[in-house]
Amino acid sequence: MTIREFKMPDVGEGLTEAEILKWYVQPGDTVTDGQVVCEVETAKAAVELPIPFDGVVHALLFEEGTTVDVGQVIISVQTGDAGAGAPVQTAAAPVAEAAAAAAPAAPAEEPVAEARQPVLVGYGVSTASTKRRPRKATAATAAQNGTAAPAAPVLPAVPAQPTGERPLAKPPVRKLAKDLGIDLASVVPTGDGGVVTREDVHAAAAAAIAPQAVPAVAAPVAAQAQAQAPVAEAAVTETSARETRIPVKGVRKVTAQAMVGSAFTAPHVTEFITLDVTRTMKLVQELKDDPDLAGLRINPLLLIAKAVLVAIRRNPDVNASWDEAAQEIVLKHYVNLGIAAATPRGLIVPNIKDAHAKTLGELSESLSSLVATARDGKTSPADMQNGTITITNVGVFGVDTGTPILNPGESAILAVGAIKLQPWVHKGKVKPRQVTTLALSFDHRLIDGELGSKFLADIAAVLEHPRRLITWS
Repeated sequence: MTIREFKMPDVGEGLTEAEILKWYVQPGDTVTDGQVVCEVETAKAAVELPIPFDGVVHALLFEEGTTVDVGQVIISVQTGDAGAGAPVQTAAAPVAEAAAAAAPAAPAEEPVAEARQPVLVGYGVSTASTKRRPRKATAATAAQNGTAAPAAPVLPAVPAQPTGERPLAKPPVRKLAKDLGIDLASVVPTGDGGVVTREDVHAAAAAAIAPQAVPAVAAPVAAQAQAQAPVAEAAVTETSARETRIPVKGVRKVTAQAMVGSAFTAPHVTEFITLDVTRTMKLVQELKDDPDLAGLRINPLLLIAKAVLVAIRRNPDVNASWDEAAQEIVLKHYVNLGIAAATPRGLIVPNIKDAHAKTLGELSESLSSLVATARDGKTSPADMQNGTITITNVGVFGVDTGTPILNPGESAILAVGAIKLQPWVHKGKVKPRQVTTLALSFDHRLIDGELGSKFLADIAAVLEHPRRLITWS
């Protein structure tokens, strides 16, 4: 048998830490490759982590509620059996235990290079890290106990491909190698024309795993668990009679950092417009009664999103980003429409990929899925990346409008206020009409006052006369 360790992976883009929300397994439970063992909250979302190997849970290194750095071991699993051909504990381990029992003091320790183990996407392996384990019984010690000293395990050498040449492999094989932490340049290809196959990658991964005895790992694992115990206690909210202190972490932490960075990087300009959306509200009701749209969620936000997409088509330069390093404006020929969502974990902004290419029905389905996923806390980091423009609906809280801060990397954000029945001059007479206020914040490096004003005016024009959804499309 051997103990394998699973480290906290980077499940997003450059994340540094995550909080363990819930363990789904306990020591002694059997786990299989791909089984979800815990749920963690990163700086972007709650994510379920599958374990990449089979075995029996040996120890959980951190308690629920603990924030763990990426790369730290969070669970150890006892794997392998003689029948499956996996690394097993041989007679060497009992010999070492007998030698240790006869010695008057604990054996000295020596550094041993850490074997490279299979990893998830973004999991990473630190080439500089080392692990210490008890020294094996020496020949002299073994002789006193009447046994032979066990030989030290040796990692099999893997012939490398010629340097300077990019290994030949199909994309799925490259992804597999990345997932397992295997350098394709070190894999011996067996495919036609020197192509690396999946079997080659699995063989290289198996060869890179050094067998370890269970007693040699169990002690450090337990010690690490004890050392990390105070961390969980320190992260607990502190409450007194006069104040409460809440640790800033997870989604709330990254939101704060992003908003500060955006506010002090992009020069914000905010413009406002108040408009009559009575016709849009009537259209919403008509679409709800349309049998062709039965089962779809139809609401004002759907038509507002469609109005934004129509306005972008008429003013494509607003859909851009600022490349500080290259000092370039990057025009986007696609729209990943972000929808700000308030969740129990804080504000997140998932986006609908390629929203510009969706029909009204498809856009409705995407919005419904986005909201449901956010409400359940299951939004993935990928769903919140590469947004181009955002809508935030503050009207659901009864707020008239606001001055929203740009989502980092985006050019504009539209705040939608509450839709209220108000007195309004309509066809020369004061009548009760459905009225709302829109606020558009934009990056003045990318969008000047003229462009921003035209964009906002076009959104308002569509919502005042929704037939323009057809005539302007």
